[in-house]
Amino acid sequence: MATFLILHGFQNHRPPGHWHHWLAGRLAERGHEVRYPQLPEPDAPVLEEWTAALRAHLHRPAEGEFVVIAHSLSVLLWLRAASPDVDRVLLVAPPSPAVTASIPEIAAFADGLDLRSVRLEAPARLVYAAGDPYCPEGADVPYGIPLGLDMDLIPGGEHLTPDSGYGEWPSVLRWCENPQIRLGPR
Repeated sequence: MATFLILHGFQNHRPPGHWHHWLAGRLAERGHEVRYPQLPEPDAPVLEEWTAALRAHLHRPAEGEFVVIAHSLSVLLWLRAASPDVDRVLLVAPPSPAVTASIPEIAAFADGLDLRSVRLEAPARLVYAAGDPYCPEGADVPYGIPLGLDMDLIPGGEHLTPDSGYGEWPSVLRWCENPQIRLGPR
């Protein structure tokens, strides 16, 4: 069995209707270890506190694959603090650096982030959606292409939240158990 670390984004209080919550439940039902922490102060996140919380959950399990799934602001967190101790990573709907910098509560997450210096040790896949108001240019432009990521584009998925219909998301569950699966719409 694998261990999954699911990291939420800005203003996320881990609501039951979110695909994170749904995914955590399905993975646990299948016998996987799931780490789904509430990151500190999600409405006014402090980069150093989120980094410390991330590091507290990065201990590698004794057995099995270790997978990180980061959504939205946590993608920027992961890009700053990527660990070589994971087997694969799913980066979901990151906000663009410009949008992040324009929101005072989260601007620090974009400040000084130099993608040219980011080295992802584990295989990473970017999944993003057309029409994402937090990354209007498409996440392939600021992240996927510069980082050489494997990418899945979700038509019309916006920010891949419950507001855009992403509560249950079967393809993300299938990807968790088989990294060859392409992520698609709900």
